[in-house]
Amino acid sequence: MLERLICILIGYVFGLFQTSYIIGKIHKTDIREHGSGNAGTTNALRTFGKKAGAMTLLGDCLKCVFAIVAVRLIFKEKSGDILPLLSIYAAAGCVLGHNFPVTLGFRGGKGIAASVGFLIAFDWRLFVLCAIVFLVLFLGTHYVSLCSLSCYLVALIAMIVRGEMGGYGMDRSHTTEMYIVMGFLTVLAFWRHRANIARLANGTENKVFLGKTKKG
Repeated sequence: MLERLICILIGYVFGLFQTSYIIGKIHKTDIREHGSGNAGTTNALRTFGKKAGAMTLLGDCLKCVFAIVAVRLIFKEKSGDILPLLSIYAAAGCVLGHNFPVTLGFRGGKGIAASVGFLIAFDWRLFVLCAIVFLVLFLGTHYVSLCSLSCYLVALIAMIVRGEMGGYGMDRSHTTEMYIVMGFLTVLAFWRHRANIARLANGTENKVFLGKTKKG
């Protein structure tokens, strides 16, 4: 249990690096006071443009990658047999740090870009699958929220399928625990996007078109 708590704490500390907030401060503004009020990639794109959106995506991805790499370096000798599980705890901590940063009054983002970094560092196969799903859905709908939530569901299902095939090399209890943590992250993503889901349902969600937005 202590290992898991340490991994969450490591991830949380990395998650406190709020890329869009820093970019906003460079522009002498708080991004949370503009657009959706969310300190994330999509709002950075809408508020400051393509370059800021790309920088936010990269920064928020990398912080989760670094968190997982740090955990693997720390625990590879002692707990090498459960590194996939410890990695997902680090990712969960990073997403929590991003979404609820103590340094910003617990007002952060929605954790999608950080989750992209999680998939890249955790299992590149899941990342490639989700990237394809995102691209196809985005080209067809231009709803970033719909694409993001769909990818979370796809990642959860794909992780379970791969896990049941022995792809992560852990015993049953640790593999099941990994599914539970991923399930928590999926539920959290949906909860953080509850306003987007409501707008999708009534047809008022914003669409994104190559750096500019239109009403759906």
